Amino acid sequence: MERAEKREVVSALHDAFAETGVVVVAHYAGLSVADMTKLRSDMREAGGRVKVAKNRLVKLALEGTDAKGITDLMKGPTCLAFSDDPVTAPKVAVKFAKGNENFVILGGTMGTTLLDTSAVNSLAELPSLDELRGKLVGLIQAPAGKIARTVGAPAAQLARVFGAYGNKDAA
Repeated sequence: MERAEKREVVSALHDAFAETGVVVVAHYAGLSVADMTKLRSDMREAGGRVKVAKNRLVKLALEGTDAKGITDLMKGPTCLAFSDDPVTAPKVAVKFAKGNENFVILGGTMGTTLLDTSAVNSLAELPSLDELRGKLVGLIQAPAGKIARTVGAPAAQLARVFGAYGNKDAA
């Protein structure tokens, strides 16, 4: 890799670290190409990205970002999973790690907060932003539906009574 290419990689990683909500660091030694491709596609579908780069370049890219605390994790064959949503990357990484013993989560960062393996696992158990939005909309709509049914119930009862009287007279 030439110097210009290295600068581009460092610049792209620096921008990614500055803009993302969470970064997960993991060892991937022993994973096949098919496994890495599966991890990348799962992460992409969920809205995150996976990047493998030389540790030295990653350390350079971390300088001046909130994620600089993960510099100590950059030893050995590491890959980075990151996403804007603070739950997406941990959720996909933890799910993938359960099915692949060669994929070991080392930790990560969420803004300036350093995450150990248990913190990454805890983030993975949280619902995503879309799930939370759906629950919130459901909670907001539930009282409105109950009010509409309560207000409409007396009118429906009156209609049934009138219908019963009408059927009685017709019989």
